[in-house]
Amino acid sequence: MAVAIKFCGGTGTVTGSSHLISTGLSGLILDCGLFYGRRDEYYNVNSSFAFTPSKLNACVLSHAHIDHCGNLPTLIKQGFRSSIYCTPTTRDFCRYMLPDSGYVQEEDIKYVNKINKKRGLPPRAPLYTKKEAEKALKYFRTLDYHRKLSVTKDIDLTFYEAGHILGSAISVLDIKTSRKPMRIAYAVDLGRVGMPLLKNPETPPDVDYLIIESTYGGREHEDIKNAEEKLAQVITKTAARGGRIIIPSFALERTQLIVFFINELIKRKKIKKLPIYVDGPLAVNLTKVFKDNWQYFDEITQEAFLENKDPLGYNSITYIKDVNDSKKLNKMTGPSIIISASGMCENGRILHHLKNNIENPMNTIVVIGYMAKDTLGRRIVEKNKIVRIFGRPYDLKAEVVVINAFSSHADKNGLVEHALKYRPGLKKIFIVHGDPEQSEILRDNLKKKLNLKPVIPVKNEIFYLAAGR
Repeated sequence: MAVAIKFCGGTGTVTGSSHLISTGLSGLILDCGLFYGRRDEYYNVNSSFAFTPSKLNACVLSHAHIDHCGNLPTLIKQGFRSSIYCTPTTRDFCRYMLPDSGYVQEEDIKYVNKINKKRGLPPRAPLYTKKEAEKALKYFRTLDYHRKLSVTKDIDLTFYEAGHILGSAISVLDIKTSRKPMRIAYAVDLGRVGMPLLKNPETPPDVDYLIIESTYGGREHEDIKNAEEKLAQVITKTAARGGRIIIPSFALERTQLIVFFINELIKRKKIKKLPIYVDGPLAVNLTKVFKDNWQYFDEITQEAFLENKDPLGYNSITYIKDVNDSKKLNKMTGPSIIISASGMCENGRILHHLKNNIENPMNTIVVIGYMAKDTLGRRIVEKNKIVRIFGRPYDLKAEVVVINAFSSHADKNGLVEHALKYRPGLKKIFIVHGDPEQSEILRDNLKKKLNLKPVIPVKNEIFYLAAGR
């Protein structure tokens, strides 16, 4: 019986990950993430699936970032009624991530519809609501690392450490066929070796087919120590001229990581202490999940938690949940650091902070994560002279500084080194989750190192897999 992979999302782009595994007996999807892009494209892509949700037997979720889990509520709305499998920490994160995603969409649509009403345009509807997102949570089932579970009649699932964010997993599918068993590893997203806080990625054994990301497939991360120094210089320089440091950040993982580094810089007196705000109830709630799941951090961070050293700076930073307190930040004067979601500047409170600070040349916008094509974040990185926020034009006068070394994605060397560990039994590599040029560079580098021709699928392309090693 043929086993097929249909690449339904996260191809030619870094968002909207979703891939269908079909065996004839079972149908399973790997991830169900939100695609980010211009508003109409965003809605059209995310509201339609290249499969029938009600016919799926399972969903396997690699981790809790919205571009991997954020379209689960739409999946439920359209008839999915099977189990969603993930690690316990991913489940804990999603309890906050998904309802927040629904809430943010509702609030953003309210704001957009006010503008549309003034322009005589028809109102829009959110992709899903907070209430609809909460319904998805009842379908979650957890599985610890290294424990095998039968999730369909002919597919077993095992999670291995991915090292990308807390709770992230390389999902390994053992598929029973009429010939020989087949093993598929899904390493999307993959973390970096030696990053603070997290454990290093693992390499599952005896893999036949590898699906790997390519976010930084053609780029090398600068040394994390250099990034720390650059961050210290930016903060010091901006504070000296009386400006604000605005940091768009994913509420999950990147916020906690940048807080860790800023906290370390203050401890070592590399920067002067100044007001630091993490704005958003989601970040506050997720930081609590980090503290409650400290045993999944690396050994050094576990020791810091056990010794009450406050590695995440929880006691020295102001965490803001109430929207009125968030608005008060706009009236405050003097240097400060504001960290707020969303990471790609597509929704959430960061839009309000950008709106109020982007036209002041005293301020600095510090970009610490990947910005996908056609997002506001990418337009800021490209330093467009005019950017649109809530449909209105703003002059980009603030300084823009990009520090990619804080990324929790493996770079081109890390991706190649990880793929090489699957030799000699690996049959094929599929490259997803990257802009085309990044995927192509990774493919070329892997071709030089492996006796294989890695494949870059296009959206909705289907591949049939052979069993046996």
